[in-house]
Amino acid sequence: MAPVISLASTVDQRIADALSAALPEAGAADPLLRRSDRADFQANGMLALAKRLKGNPRELATKVVSAITAPELIKEIEVSGPGFLNITLTDRAITETLAARAADATGRLGVPYAEHPGTTVIDYAQPNVAKEMHVGHLRSAVIGAAMVEILEFTGEKVIRRHHIGDWGTQFGMLVQYLIEHPHELDHKNATEAAPSGEEAMSSLNRLYKASRTLFDSDEEFKTRSRDRVVALQAGEPETLALWQRFVDESKIYFYSVFDKLDIAISDPDVVGESGYNDMLEETCRLLEESGVAVRSEGALCVFFDDVKGPDGNPVPLIVKKTNGGYGYAATDLSAIRDRVRNLGASTLVYVVDARQSLHFKMVFETARRAGWLSDEVKAVQLAFGTVLGKDGKPFKTREGETVRLVDLLDEAVERATAVVREKSGKLGLGEDEITERGGQVGIGAVKYADLSTSAARDYKFDLDQMVSLNGDTSVYIQYAYARIQSILRKADETAGTPAPLAHPELTLAPAERALGLHLDQLGEVLAEVASAYEPHKLTAYLYQLASLFTTFYDQCHVLSDDNAPEVVENRLFLCDLTARTLKQGLALLGIQAPARL
Repeated sequence: MAPVISLASTVDQRIADALSAALPEAGAADPLLRRSDRADFQANGMLALAKRLKGNPRELATKVVSAITAPELIKEIEVSGPGFLNITLTDRAITETLAARAADATGRLGVPYAEHPGTTVIDYAQPNVAKEMHVGHLRSAVIGAAMVEILEFTGEKVIRRHHIGDWGTQFGMLVQYLIEHPHELDHKNATEAAPSGEEAMSSLNRLYKASRTLFDSDEEFKTRSRDRVVALQAGEPETLALWQRFVDESKIYFYSVFDKLDIAISDPDVVGESGYNDMLEETCRLLEESGVAVRSEGALCVFFDDVKGPDGNPVPLIVKKTNGGYGYAATDLSAIRDRVRNLGASTLVYVVDARQSLHFKMVFETARRAGWLSDEVKAVQLAFGTVLGKDGKPFKTREGETVRLVDLLDEAVERATAVVREKSGKLGLGEDEITERGGQVGIGAVKYADLSTSAARDYKFDLDQMVSLNGDTSVYIQYAYARIQSILRKADETAGTPAPLAHPELTLAPAERALGLHLDQLGEVLAEVASAYEPHKLTAYLYQLASLFTTFYDQCHVLSDDNAPEVVENRLFLCDLTARTLKQGLALLGIQAPARL
């Protein structure tokens, strides 16, 4: 089935055609169509056109209106103000367009694919080996996972990359300690096939603290640890094998946290800092030979006219340090080379904390100078702000420590489960169902709170608000979906009740029209979200959809005996399409839509 052309696109094309017919001297002109409170749409393009043609905008608008012949689509056009066109659609056009969306056998609700899809490599969810995940790791994972789903839905080929911190000087300390204390990483129950995530992290935490204590107090151990870093970088087999144990144990923990977050992570997509080791020297050589990087006080650096320190002197991007070690820039630049050359990326998206913006600005500019990025291959930092506590300060425990991510998620699920239990009486949900729904609601609430804020902004982590049934929350949207499923079940179980079916011949009530027009915007919203990397616009769309459904439900009784059968069928149809749209939108955000709540 062909994608469904939205009502906005159809109206826009008809107005543009009328502009060309009535004013051929204007050439191609944009009607500047937008949604309006005064009608269904408003076209504002006459003002700019009149200025260009040195004419009267109202007279031009009247000419355009006379050239429009679309009675099946447009019910009324009013010229208002200095030449605005207020456009009201026919009820038939709204219902027929929605019926086409509902009939889409692909399950895409008539949403078209992007015209020119490419290959996007998206770098997100980047924890550090042998370190616990904390609240600071939340946003990269949640925002990145949502953008992956949205981009893939538009037809983009998406390659996931998790650039975990798995290299550096600390591993010399850890490996040396393990060599001298070989049983420290063994687990208590040796019969288990694998430790749990918590057990793995508990063991790693214990090992890290012990090795750090020894490193800080024993100069000889510190020297042996530094020698071990050299052995690790040289690929000495025993050292590499022990390092790999740290990585493997950490992955057990990482995957358990991502599983709790309901985010799928695949092993082949985890390519950490170590994955680019073999490229570092060549990257540096290419930069130096091309003149992009220069030697400065023994280090290999890239300078920028607009990046200066407080003293006014240029601040360079250090690719290779004076002591011969490689900086983060060497790894990031090597990753760009790999993702463009070997993965065929046309776009690179980095879901990284806004505090690293200067670093990535310099890295991207260096890659452009080197020819690894171009007009055809772009790199974008999807920068995100900080998670704050209710007091507006960085989120900490009462003891002033960084909040563990698993503790945060567990508390969210616990709060949500209490809400579900309180509301589940009428449904007769069993304890297993309450527990399952509590997980779906709690994790959904955390994700939605994150995604509903513009990524670049900080946001306050307030669980009371997140799991509220009122306001802009995922719980409100989930309950709207569950309410619709309840209506559809009741209709299905009641003998003689009509099934969902569109009736274009019917006159729509105001609440039905508002709901229908909003349902038709899904494709346009997703296209905007995908092109600008702004998932908060999808959450806003879904919240408004749930709100419009609530108004429709209050004002237009669905299963009333007073309604004619065709009215019941049409309202059930609107319910069904709303539910499918809510479920699809939530799925793209990584949020479950339980049928019973």
